[in-house]
Amino acid sequence: MQNERTYPTLSIAVAPSAAPAVRGAEVLAFSLLIGLSAQCAVRLPFTPVPVTGQTAMVLLAGALFGARRGAAAVALYLIEGAAGMPFFASGGAGLPFLLGPTGGYLLSFPVAAFVVGLLAERGWGRGYFRAALMMLAGTAVVYGMGLYGLARFVPPGKVLALGLYPFIPGDIAKIAFSATALPLAWRFLRSRES
Repeated sequence: MQNERTYPTLSIAVAPSAAPAVRGAEVLAFSLLIGLSAQCAVRLPFTPVPVTGQTAMVLLAGALFGARRGAAAVALYLIEGAAGMPFFASGGAGLPFLLGPTGGYLLSFPVAAFVVGLLAERGWGRGYFRAALMMLAGTAVVYGMGLYGLARFVPPGKVLALGLYPFIPGDIAKIAFSATALPLAWRFLRSRES
């Protein structure tokens, strides 16, 4: 079976000969950025799951860095938060966040970044439609694992009402933003090279 063609990610395209230490610094910096974006949280009174900016950053990690480094940045974010850094929603920290109602969402993040990264490595972030599908795939991973984890804490008939429906409008906006920004970034990069 023939391997699919892979493309450089935005990170590689911007700095193709960056040293491994620089690539590691990118991963560390992005893990901190995810932690910062989690502080943009809105608590809804009827659900234990907050609306945050971190899911957009998680998906962008995969889109910018590819499968392995994107997932590494997100996994590092989870380690930092579990170790006590106030990186989860609204300054939350500690292992209980990974084991509580939002744990499924948090644990889905490295998987979602990996999926988005795989698609980005196949050139999916370069056009609007495929970038939107790429982000939708990552969002589906977050919802799938998140709802599965939330189901342990809420009545079965309430899982979708508490963990999915309230978040769809915001996620549509995040997908639309990313699906617009990624192809624009690629166009800008190509215009600088010409």
